[in-house]
Amino acid sequence: MNILFMLHPKTTVDYLYEDETMAEGLEKFRSCGYTALPVINRDGIYVGTVSEGDFMRTMFDNHLYSVEAQEDYVIADLIRKGWNPPLRVTAPMDELLLQVMEQNFLPIVDDRGCFAGIITRRDIISWFCKQNNIRPKEEN
Repeated sequence: MNILFMLHPKTTVDYLYEDETMAEGLEKFRSCGYTALPVINRDGIYVGTVSEGDFMRTMFDNHLYSVEAQEDYVIADLIRKGWNPPLRVTAPMDELLLQVMEQNFLPIVDDRGCFAGIITRRDIISWFCKQNNIRPKEEN
C-alpha cells in the first residue's frame, strides 16, 4: 500500500534548518504552536527532529537566558541522535503503525534522504478507522 496519500508535503509543513540559530528556532516554535519540528539541511536532507524540551534542556544546561546568548547555538546543536527517525516513502503500513506509537508525527524521506513531508498520528488512526469501518460517536 502506498503511504503517500497520507503525506503532508514539505511545502505545507513547518520545519527548521539545522544552521538556524536557537533564537530563530524558538521564534518558529512560538509562531507555529507545535511541540516538535523536523530539521533539514540546506540541501533538503532530513537531519532530525527537535522538541521544545530540547530547547529547554540546552537553555538550562548552558544558561542561555537571553536572545543574544541563544544566537551562539544553532539547531544542529540541539538534535538528539536517533530520535524520531525518518521512514522512506516506500515504507509499509505496518512499519508506520509501529513507529507512530512512539512519535506524534513521522518524517518521510525519499530514496536520497530528502525530506518529503510528514504523516501524523491522527492521519494513521483515521486511516485505520476507515479500514475497519469504525466511525466516531455522535456528539450530543
